[in-house]
Amino acid sequence: MTIRYSEQAIKDLKAFNPAERVLIAQKIEYLSANLDILKRGKKVRELKGTRYEAQYRYTIARKIRAIFRIEGEEIILLVLRIGRRKEVYE
Repeated sequence: MTIRYSEQAIKDLKAFNPAERVLIAQKIEYLSANLDILKRGKKVRELKGTRYEAQYRYTIARKIRAIFRIEGEEIILLVLRIGRRKEVYE
């Protein structure tokens, strides 16, 4: 599965310290390799509401979330936002 980051996600990543960035990158790699397994658990949830149509939330750490969607036939994991739990949904 290919991983792409939106411009906003890259900007969001810069707000984290280097250790957190490494953790986030590792967790997103893990997500791309294990999406089906994670969808069955509580780590990945589909977001509800018209604004978030066909988008998912991935819990990276206790207070860090990534918002992503899956695009196309070749399955591209497009990371839209990365941020702290209270800020990522804005």
